[in-house]
Amino acid sequence: MLKEEQKRYSEMTKEELQQEIAVLTEKARKAEQMGMVNEYAVYERKIAMARAYMMNPADFQPGEIYEIEGAPGEYFKVRYLKGVFAWGWRLKGNGEEEALPISLLRKPNLP
Repeated sequence: MLKEEQKRYSEMTKEELQQEIAVLTEKARKAEQMGMVNEYAVYERKIAMARAYMMNPADFQPGEIYEIEGAPGEYFKVRYLKGVFAWGWRLKGNGEEEALPISLLRKPNLP
């Protein structure tokens, strides 16, 4: 029996994405419990990608600075957006351009 072909996140409905996130979250939890660090990291990246497809890229603006989720004190300046990816660079990084899923970006909590 052939395994059903996996849909791309871009082709999924919001409900399908929510279900995928639930499945991936459970797999990540199990991998973490078993000490499978690399597998856990893969699931976390997949969850971030699925979440990005549930967000509106128009909520993110080029030239703005966002905090990177899961990396307190690390900030990312957006140069441009392409799909659900923000292209730019980390403020304390090496200056090289990289792309992050928009689900990893948060407006910084400024005083």
